[in-house]
Amino acid sequence: SDGGRGAGHGGTATDTRVTTLPLDLGAPRRLEAALAAAGLPDRLDGLVYAAGVAHLDRVVDTETEEWIEHLSVNLVSAAELTRLLLPALRAARGQIVYVNSTAGLRANPGWGAYAASKWGLRALADSVRAEEPDIRVTSFFPGRTATEMQRRVRAQEGGAYDPAEFASPESMARSILAALETPRDAEITELVVRPKN
Repeated sequence: SDGGRGAGHGGTATDTRVTTLPLDLGAPRRLEAALAAAGLPDRLDGLVYAAGVAHLDRVVDTETEEWIEHLSVNLVSAAELTRLLLPALRAARGQIVYVNSTAGLRANPGWGAYAASKWGLRALADSVRAEEPDIRVTSFFPGRTATEMQRRVRAQEGGAYDPAEFASPESMARSILAALETPRDAEITELVVRPKN
């Protein structure tokens, strides 16, 4: 991840056009103005919400500001971008992929704020899927991936970072693309991809 900055991606499998938007996801109230300035089209084939922050700490040691940051970046900004982009996604009968985490499936000690935000993201995806029958919604749950975020997580855990121990970002991206390219008569609602090691 990018420490609170994120990118929304829109494009189609046929024209492979992808638009990346640098947004401050730690400030969800500013997203509407940022999207207006971006001049997005009236139709969007897809949105990939791929952003997150993770600060590890026990619940008893997690300060309010850390909770707010986790929830703002990992959940509230996803909900706000969804709300703002739904008209364009409806117009194209598009698809949303929320990049979650296996922490959104199982909470572990020291991961309280992160896991809570990711469980919330899963609930958001399920709600959007139920409310928007013409939009396909996928929750993507990647396991540990060789990224800068994983490097920071390993440092917080007091361990060494060896990218060979984790799945590659390319493997995760291909998995997301597979969900996006699924024929329209089917929907991948949840996809879990873990490192083979």
